[in-house]
Amino acid sequence: MFKTLYGKLAVVLLGLLCLMGALYILLILFTTRMHLQEVTQKLNRTLAERLVSENILMKSHQVNQVALQEIFHMLMLINPSIEVYLLDANGRILAFSAPPGKVKRQNVSLEPLKHFLSGTQNFPILGDDPRDTDRRKIFSASPVPVKGPPEGYLYIILDSEEYDSVAQMLQGSYILRLSIWTAGVGLLFAGLSGFLLFNLLTRRLKRLDSAMEAFKQGDFLERPNFSNLFDARRGDEIDRLGATFNEMADRIIQQVKKLRDIDALRRELVANVSHDLRTPLASLQGYLETLIMKNEKLTPQEQRNYLEIALKHSRQLGKLIGELFELAKLDSHETQLHAEPFSLGELVQDVVQKFQLIAEKKKIKLQTDFPQDLPFVLADIGLIERVLENLIENALRYTPENGAVTLALMPSPVNEKLTVQIADTGYGIPEEDLPYIFDRFYRVRENRLERSEGAGLGLAIAKRILELHGSSIEVYSTVHVGTTFTFYLPVYKTAQ
Repeated sequence: MFKTLYGKLAVVLLGLLCLMGALYILLILFTTRMHLQEVTQKLNRTLAERLVSENILMKSHQVNQVALQEIFHMLMLINPSIEVYLLDANGRILAFSAPPGKVKRQNVSLEPLKHFLSGTQNFPILGDDPRDTDRRKIFSASPVPVKGPPEGYLYIILDSEEYDSVAQMLQGSYILRLSIWTAGVGLLFAGLSGFLLFNLLTRRLKRLDSAMEAFKQGDFLERPNFSNLFDARRGDEIDRLGATFNEMADRIIQQVKKLRDIDALRRELVANVSHDLRTPLASLQGYLETLIMKNEKLTPQEQRNYLEIALKHSRQLGKLIGELFELAKLDSHETQLHAEPFSLGELVQDVVQKFQLIAEKKKIKLQTDFPQDLPFVLADIGLIERVLENLIENALRYTPENGAVTLALMPSPVNEKLTVQIADTGYGIPEEDLPYIFDRFYRVRENRLERSEGAGLGLAIAKRILELHGSSIEVYSTVHVGTTFTFYLPVYKTAQ
């Protein structure tokens, strides 16, 4: 319980209530004591003055023992708790009504008596207690005589040792007990109300804690269903916390799903890479083993054919590995663009020249179509050359004999970009395959002319390079008609 927020708040509240209760009881006892002293001193304020007025206690600095004993006897009958002391003009005790041996002081300070007689200080006024050298008590006092130069003072203690026991009885009286019980009931009610309010205030936190725990136990895949309990726009800190957790949960779920999708793609990538690497390796190994085992039985021409096939698979394997490294480098953001202005028409002519012999061998017409006055484009010439090579190679691979591959460039003055199109008259791409042709290792299985060539990475590399240039690539295809790839490059603006 003490580990929860509600338990900690309850303990703190209980401690505060106990502290307040103790302070309240002490305050009641103190104020009761002070009130009794104030009332007693006010009621007996003129007691000493009346006694001095009615009796001659001193004459020519001589104590009238008879009158003094009568006062002692009368006061003992009226109120045994009162003690009477006769002081000289300097405060020395001349006579007293207390039992012998009880008086510990020889002198009484006159300063409190002067404040009492002047009436300038609020009650209660405490004076020296002759019975105790450290204690002070309420009193009544009067000069002797009342009028004229004082020969001494009548000093009456109103709160003697006997009165101390009476005060203790009063502190244990019904009124005090009722006050203490009332305070206790009030504090108990406040405590129960506080516990209830704390429970209401922390209930949403408990729900939020339970939802977060359930979210964790569910592998961060199932979103907690409490969106209607928290409103960050009109709520308090707990509402804002709950709304923030909702947003975080949605984002975490998306990230976890994305990570799982990436992991699935990684597994698929590893499987595809393993398959595409294993095929040429197996062929290469098979032909080499055949050469070793049948070396003496094979004619020189057969040996050469086996070596040429092995070399072909070796080159295919090297190309695949090169494309994998190239794509990994593009994905890791290690590739830095070195954009510069250049003539895209000249680059297209150079790339077409590289594939001209391959096109002639396949009896495919490879041609260009663009005006001579094209503006320069701003891009990385090496990477754009790679895009053009991949797209032309892909078009030649899937275009049959007597077909055509056209590379066209068209300026667009509206958006200040240059349009690049590579169109072929090949077998086309089925509509259901179009969304996936840029995925890695994806190859259209239908109408494929060369099953052993290509690993399905060329289009993925081209798309990634164009993404680095802030461009995109589009594809339009019709089965048995042909396919057209289109992308755009920004025109270089010369400084005015």
